[in-house]
Amino acid sequence: MGLRAVPVILIHLFVALVLYPQEIHDTALLEKAGEISQKYIILDAHIDLPMQMYNHRIDPSGKSSANCDYYKSQKGGLDVPFMSIYIPARYQGTAMAQVVADSTITLVEKLAENHSDKFALVAYSGDIYNNFKKGLISLPMGMENGAPVTDFTLLKHFYDRGIRYITLTHSKDNHIGDSSYDTRHTNNGLTEFGKQLVKEMNKIGMMIDISHVSDKTFYDVMNISETPVIASHSSCRYFTPGFERNMSDEMIEKLAEKGGVIQINFGAEFISQEFKEQENKFTQSRAAFMKNNNMDVNVAEVQEFTKQYWNENPKIFPGVSGVVDHIDHVVNLVGVDFVGIGSDFDGVNDILPTGLKDVSMFPSLIYEMLKRGYFEKDIEKILSGNFMRVWKEVETFAELN
Repeated sequence: MGLRAVPVILIHLFVALVLYPQEIHDTALLEKAGEISQKYIILDAHIDLPMQMYNHRIDPSGKSSANCDYYKSQKGGLDVPFMSIYIPARYQGTAMAQVVADSTITLVEKLAENHSDKFALVAYSGDIYNNFKKGLISLPMGMENGAPVTDFTLLKHFYDRGIRYITLTHSKDNHIGDSSYDTRHTNNGLTEFGKQLVKEMNKIGMMIDISHVSDKTFYDVMNISETPVIASHSSCRYFTPGFERNMSDEMIEKLAEKGGVIQINFGAEFISQEFKEQENKFTQSRAAFMKNNNMDVNVAEVQEFTKQYWNENPKIFPGVSGVVDHIDHVVNLVGVDFVGIGSDFDGVNDILPTGLKDVSMFPSLIYEMLKRGYFEKDIEKILSGNFMRVWKEVETFAELN
């Protein structure tokens, strides 16, 4: 066959493959990543959108300034943004804890009610699959900080309102247990109420979230819970030594041993030790400035100092590869069945990685996994399958007990 008989497009393709093999390969992987993002359910176990709705009256039904809204979710393939019902630690021990929780839940309910062509509430894991088939974005809810749950009647109240996991603590020790951020560790792990709460959560079919808890609290939970446990938005301490908010290798192994899953947090301080050290230097510099000038953190001069500091010392953000390094670490440590995604979008707005600034960019994460040789079936597990398995096991335990 002569050269003229060969279609021109094939000649161009042959030349491209010879001269630009890497570019052709990357383009194919990018296209594949986009296809996967729409083909499979993507579940993000922790998105702080309700807090943005509560504090700033953001409307996520279309385009908005939030990291997560309907437009960005459609573009990135996000099907299940777990809505975080966040209760600040300052409300612990006050009536406001329940007020804030109930009010924020109502905002999520109204979002689904007013835009039923886009969103749907979720009561059980099976609802996720039904909504996916209908083209609806599911809005399950998790409570971040168990402060409002002071008795089992309230636990049932929040379960009935749609809460499907509780992050036991937040930034301070509470009546349930100790926080990783609170160096006092006043309870030495779970309190007596906390121990009973874990059992009751098992009984009613609510997932237990150990993100934010101290190491001792984590091990107390693992010794008591009869169901797998989640870390809704944590990363690997291996990369951030001494950062108790992330999980150590031993904790990840224990979590996996009982069938649980760690959902990787995208926040730069969770991902990169270099970023954490940069943040620490800033904190020390600002503290020295305030002390020397006898100023409070909220005064205009300190705000100007902060602005000037970061102008002179630009933040060095990790990229998408840094997030996948954490996924790799869990996979190499315990296997691909025990890791997922818990971005903390709309909670860590100003410290998100380059290339993962909002939910529209999930294909970039998938692309990086494809580049590293992850099989499609394993990517599906990471995107949602592993978390869904845990959720179903928790439901099944409650049904049988």
